[in-house]
Amino acid sequence: MSKINVRMTVNGTEVEKSAEPRTLLIHFLREELNLTGPHIGCDTSHCGACTVDLNGKSVKSCTIFVGQADGAEITTIEGISGADGTLHALQVAFKDNHALQCGFCTPGMITRGYRLLQENPNPTDDEIRHGISGNLCRCTGYQNIVKAIRIAAEQLNTAEEAAE
Repeated sequence: MSKINVRMTVNGTEVEKSAEPRTLLIHFLREELNLTGPHIGCDTSHCGACTVDLNGKSVKSCTIFVGQADGAEITTIEGISGADGTLHALQVAFKDNHALQCGFCTPGMITRGYRLLQENPNPTDDEIRHGISGNLCRCTGYQNIVKAIRIAAEQLNTAEEAAE
């Protein structure tokens, strides 16, 4: 099969590569760009472990062909932390509040939480639950995930208010 050239910005870095058109974005990210944070979980788009931010929307990268991401701006879990390696408030909150156990769903949960907090900077617990409903966790029971997202929202809002 002939290859196509794709160009995109991934975690702030311009990328240009060739790929087969039927390559799924998750495989392109993991195999071509060595970004192994997004996980391949269910192969059916149900679990959300492969969630990335694509042009300002949370998407399951197992449902997107690489050609559909041509020209896109993509953020994976690797791009959520600061350029200097400083963890994002969500990453710290997940760690500090035991919002992970096996960790398999965590990259997708944090990436979805990242977009959720940009869409709604002050969500209620019900809004958080609804916002992450496309991401499944088999270990935690979600209580600490919701708590971590709420705490991160509070910290981000406090930091924003202090900066004003």
